[in-house]
Amino acid sequence: MRVLIDYRPALRQRTGVGEYAHQLAAALVPRIGRDGQVVLFSSAWKDRLAPGTVPGAEVVDSRIPVRVLNRAWHRWEWPPIESLAGPVDIAHSMHPLMLPSRGAAQVITIHDLYFLDHAEDTEREIRRDYAALAPSHARRCDAIVAVSEYTASQIRARFGVPAEKITVCSPAAPRWTSRSAASRPALSERRESKGPIVFLGTLEARKNVPVLLEAYGRLLAGDPRTPPLVLAGRAGAGADAVLNRLNQPPLAGKVQHLGYVADERREQLFREASMLVMPSLDEGFGMPALEAMTIGVPVVAANRGALPEVVGDAGLLVEPDPEALAQAMKQILDNQPLAQRLATAGVERSKRFTWDGSAARLLDVYRAAIERRLS
Repeated sequence: MRVLIDYRPALRQRTGVGEYAHQLAAALVPRIGRDGQVVLFSSAWKDRLAPGTVPGAEVVDSRIPVRVLNRAWHRWEWPPIESLAGPVDIAHSMHPLMLPSRGAAQVITIHDLYFLDHAEDTEREIRRDYAALAPSHARRCDAIVAVSEYTASQIRARFGVPAEKITVCSPAAPRWTSRSAASRPALSERRESKGPIVFLGTLEARKNVPVLLEAYGRLLAGDPRTPPLVLAGRAGAGADAVLNRLNQPPLAGKVQHLGYVADERREQLFREASMLVMPSLDEGFGMPALEAMTIGVPVVAANRGALPEVVGDAGLLVEPDPEALAQAMKQILDNQPLAQRLATAGVERSKRFTWDGSAARLLDVYRAAIERRLS
């Protein structure tokens, strides 16, 4: 079995989709065995995919600009992937639109369906193509991978796809060790000694960052010793208004925007944090919550999307409004036994999510997709 994975989302900054593509490919290589081959496909004018990026995987690195190739693929379903990478048995897209193929089984991954109802908040290419084409691609492809049960239920309801065609292969906990009780600045008795409150994600509309800033402002009004708020993630469409607020009272000097943070810096950020706050209005999974739980960081999350599925009883799930968020953050800052309980529960819950388990399910998806293609 020769499996081609569209690795382009991981080529530069490995945010959610890119990290998912990279880790699944790495876990799949030993699973597929000697009789199979994992092929990482990339295409860009400037950025190159180096051999050895995923040990044991073959690399196919094209120099066609991403926008040019995507437009041809999305609009004309040409050229077939075989003309760029040779014969393959599986063509796996990490987005909801198929990779064109002459005969390979076509698999798509759907992370969320936010683009259906909020196209105005998405990037130009997604706004142009996804809502118009995704329903047809979902019905025509040979298998669909969803990252959560929440996303799978949306695919069934919105696209009319039968349940047997959808498999959940969730992201997994990173290979980080949990911090010991002695190394938890988050659980110090004094507020001014606690680690920063952390938000991790792209600054875009669905992440609900303006409401987080309002909630944080309420905390500051109640106690100026409240730890700083750190926003980590690239600035998406419409982020200027959020960034401008950081320079105005009462947030000036108390809120920092780091931009995109790579693996080592992200891990360090969690190790120093008093909590992670995810006020998102919609999440297909919620990887930052799982990363925080792995290390033993208490989580405050919106009771929306897949976040309850990921966090469970290992965090505080609240309505994504300023008062509820402020109260939840205050609880974690002021109630040390609660923070300790959530930290311990998060570490245990994170162990349920493994890349090896998701890779095993993915291999079953590929076999079923080939059978479906041949039938």
